[in-house]
Amino acid sequence: MDIKEIQSLIKFVAKSGASEVKLEMEDLKITIRTVGSSSGSPETTIVQQIPVPQTQSVPQVAHTPAAQEPAATKTESAPKSEESKYITIKSPIIGTFYRKPSPDKPAFVEVGSNVSQGDVLCVIEAMKLFNDIESEVSGKIVKVLVEDSSPVEFDQPLFLVDPS
Repeated sequence: MDIKEIQSLIKFVAKSGASEVKLEMEDLKITIRTVGSSSGSPETTIVQQIPVPQTQSVPQVAHTPAAQEPAATKTESAPKSEESKYITIKSPIIGTFYRKPSPDKPAFVEVGSNVSQGDVLCVIEAMKLFNDIESEVSGKIVKVLVEDSSPVEFDQPLFLVDPS
């Protein structure tokens, strides 16, 4: 199963409203859990890939209906409204975030760097593949939201960009 298939599965689970889906194949076990918000859309998606010993079993899918749980209360802070004018660049995949193409090279972008649409901002390693993450907009990098060499989740904010 490749990363695109996993992304499609995550999107399908998010749209279906399921709270948990387990997929077991011959050499792979995936569990996707969603935590719903008050609007009914998923807030967090967690994917775990666990290699399982090879057995002669048929792929199984277990579907758990979404539970109606109250959403956690969040407090809004003043910087949040200030950051609302910025565009958030989010991770399209799950993996490890790297700001540099290699340890001995400079970072792709720094705070204050001007970027154009299509410029590489970082790389995310997923399943031993390095994926370039490109800017969706032109503007100025205002904030880097993730530490170098740290794990990131699908749709996790990575950068704030001022489009003006």
